[in-house]
Amino acid sequence: GTTILAVTESWNGSAWTTVNSLNTGRGGLAGVGLQTAGLAFGGYISSNSAATEKFNGTSWTSVNSMNTARRFLSGAGTQTSALGFGGYAGGVETATESYNGTTWTAGGALPAARQAGAGAGSSNTAVLAFGGLISDSPSNSAVSYNGSAWTAVASMNTPKARTAGIGTQTAALNFGGNPPTTAATESWNGTSWTTTGSLNTARYNLGGAGTNTVGLGFGGDGPPISSATEEFTGPGAPTTKTITTS
Repeated sequence: GTTILAVTESWNGSAWTTVNSLNTGRGGLAGVGLQTAGLAFGGYISSNSAATEKFNGTSWTSVNSMNTARRFLSGAGTQTSALGFGGYAGGVETATESYNGTTWTAGGALPAARQAGAGAGSSNTAVLAFGGLISDSPSNSAVSYNGSAWTAVASMNTPKARTAGIGTQTAALNFGGNPPTTAATESWNGTSWTTTGSLNTARYNLGGAGTNTVGLGFGGDGPPISSATEEFTGPGAPTTKTITTS
């Protein structure tokens, strides 16, 4: 059977260190924020969970729960401006909830119920949702959220579920996913998706952090379950070099 963990690890650029565990161990949860200001929500233990916890760089603290307990949901934003959407709660969900650092509030419903998708965004009013299972099939659809409603945008090149998503509403990255298990990576520029450098290890249900030019992918399932960590470096900003001649 599946072992539910509460383990938390912190990355310093070269190695992982075990830090204080979640108060409530669970699987299929969503997480957003920074290494020193994180938010974890939803998931399942023996049943769907609405539990929400915030991380301050040292320890986790339980805060107000979501309105709808669910697993396999997606998240985007920050610890004080987060969005949770989709997932499974006895059925596949369209429900969207917005978090303001204290409480969760219902927001605009997704156009189609989806679970096991991904998200990217800088706040709960600027989010991109993509991939996942819609009607039990891997999807390449993407939708954008403005704080009150979702709007369809250009689709990914490859339909996939259980993919990772990082970045912002206008500069996102997705990588990995299934079925079939893939290493495919795509970059979003606010208008369209472009295929870019693949993961070295194809996997799904992996985690991610960073931006669409400097990202981190870690863990996941192949099978077998993977502990691999990979760094992504996209195109850098232009630089100017002064050359002196005589």
